[in-house]
Amino acid sequence: MDRESIVKTINKLLVEEFELEESAITPNAHLKDDLGLESLDFVDIAVIVKKEYGITLKGTEVSSIRTMENLYDYIYNCTQNK
Repeated sequence: MDRESIVKTINKLLVEEFELEESAITPNAHLKDDLGLESLDFVDIAVIVKKEYGITLKGTEVSSIRTMENLYDYIYNCTQNK
């Protein structure tokens, strides 16, 4: 799976799930500060990632994901290691 398709898919799902403006979802966007996502929203993100990519996000891993770039990188790296 290439990184560009991950970015497009994740952005689309976040726009649908959290009603975010697509223009707000940039690689440097901070999930909490810029996008306004809260702790419970991270549970929803974990469910989305599990459903779409079969990747289970653990609590320690989620805490290191602060920006959209971190999320893209994490998913990309996990899909490359499968």
